[in-house]
Amino acid sequence: MKQLLQPTMRHFGPKDPTPLSYLRQAGARGVVTALHHIGVGEVWSTAEIRKRQEEIENAGMQWTVVESLPVSEAIKTRGDAMERHLTNYVESLRNLAACGLSIVTYNFMPVMDWTRTDLDYYLPDGKSAIQFSLIELAVFDLYILQRPEADAAYDAATLAAAEKLYPQLDTDAVERITANIIKGLPGSEESFTMEEFRAALATYRDIDEERLRENLINFLRRVCPVAESLGIKLVIHPDDPPFQLLGLPRIMSTQADFARLIEEVPSPANGLCFCTGSLGVRPDNDLVGIAEAFRDRIHFIHLRSTKRNADGSFYEADHLEGDVPMREVVRVLLRENQTRTSPIPMRPDHGHRMLDDLDKEVSKINPGYPIIGRMKGLAELTGLQHGISV
Repeated sequence: MKQLLQPTMRHFGPKDPTPLSYLRQAGARGVVTALHHIGVGEVWSTAEIRKRQEEIENAGMQWTVVESLPVSEAIKTRGDAMERHLTNYVESLRNLAACGLSIVTYNFMPVMDWTRTDLDYYLPDGKSAIQFSLIELAVFDLYILQRPEADAAYDAATLAAAEKLYPQLDTDAVERITANIIKGLPGSEESFTMEEFRAALATYRDIDEERLRENLINFLRRVCPVAESLGIKLVIHPDDPPFQLLGLPRIMSTQADFARLIEEVPSPANGLCFCTGSLGVRPDNDLVGIAEAFRDRIHFIHLRSTKRNADGSFYEADHLEGDVPMREVVRVLLRENQTRTSPIPMRPDHGHRMLDDLDKEVSKINPGYPIIGRMKGLAELTGLQHGISV
């Protein structure tokens, strides 16, 4: 029997509406989490880390992956607090290593973390998914945010669709779109008022893709030597979605982006979080090719699928459907998994709200993280692995 990927699920700490016991019952053997109550740029103490470990161990599982130890905006922009935040980041890495944690996820998306516009998008079979509508983003950009440069960011068809849609939106719809973009989704480290959001965007006025990439390389050159000495793998999550939003640069969206990063910082501590859903949004991304090219750098895996629409929008599909060639991708990952002394942690990323979860208030479930939909995804992905392994 081939070694399967390690089944894990994400948890958001004591305030998560899904108890840790449910994750174990659903088939998870490891937990992916973070200390969300500690401010971005501050130190994670060993006491706080061990407290979270004990909570997870008391539920019969292990804290397997840190997702995420956030990189502050000061580091991303080389702002005034950069040196202090870098010092704190390194101290947090030392404390995580002292507690036995060795896989640390982060991202370098400016201002906005993962972004969706609709958290309750109903599919034909009655399940609820999360969706990203490019037209609704354009409405927000052009008519709600009123960003001066917005017109140049969209093609004529998107501009026309946004102009048609905006007058049809009632107050609730406008508030929904705005809140989903500026308030942040689960795992996001920032939440803004509209004025704060405009100010945050303004800090990137003179930062293009190349400069942001330089700032990422600077960050990794500072922290990778420490991580390497501690036996920690830093794994960067791809941009989600993998293209520019609101004029902000995106630099972790393609195979070329990953190749450039590893070329610039070849340290073995510089690794990847391979997220099929994020990368699969771009039709020009060859997911099987990316998995093959960076298989030795992949230390954490998010398996989910998305379905693209013709207008540039997408929604979260069932784990084995959508536009991601999941069977072929998992085949590559399983092959690499056989070379490892311990299995690569994998989690079913996101899931549909379905069955009894449809009877719960949307506010009582973290968007993308209902337990039943994730359990279904984990079961499907585990079955797929067994089928490939025969």
